[in-house]
Amino acid sequence: MGYRLSKLYTRTGDAGTTGLADGSRVPKDSPRIEAMGDVDELNSCIGVLLAGLTGAAVEPVRTALAPVQHRLFDVGGELAIPGALIISADDVTELETLIDQFNAQVPPLKEFILPGGSLLIAQAHLARSVCRRAERRYQTLAAEQSINPQALAYLNRLSDLLFVLARSIARLDNTPEVLWQPKPKPAG
Repeated sequence: MGYRLSKLYTRTGDAGTTGLADGSRVPKDSPRIEAMGDVDELNSCIGVLLAGLTGAAVEPVRTALAPVQHRLFDVGGELAIPGALIISADDVTELETLIDQFNAQVPPLKEFILPGGSLLIAQAHLARSVCRRAERRYQTLAAEQSINPQALAYLNRLSDLLFVLARSIARLDNTPEVLWQPKPKPAG
């Protein structure tokens, strides 16, 4: 099955560094570790969303989203092993196909929408915003070190997928989307 942790604590990180899978040690606040943390948080957000996606109506969303957790673990693996290339252009293309498929099933946007309407919709938008942060952290790392550009593209497409999946959840659950109501302009 591969490498398994037999002990959860090692005390080696008590001085503010952590070990990468290649044996090197880096500060816990390094761009690489920050990106790993955000990808991990994103994966947790998607796990919460998936746990709530019950019932036949939202099964297409669940089916589309479930494999993403595995790919995010792969992104984390790339971050843990400098130089590793796991995410490919095919992974990015798979997301683009899903985006197009789900986007064709929702009405065109005429207004900005807010993250809400139901807990599931809000969770999808929360995952989207965490994904955007993970992408920014990954970009910060890319400015300093060579990274897999496909993993960065994957995070970019994933935030788009999460947006359209939030809209799809609203459609499948017959929940009206919450439209942004701009503040009225002052008279005169």
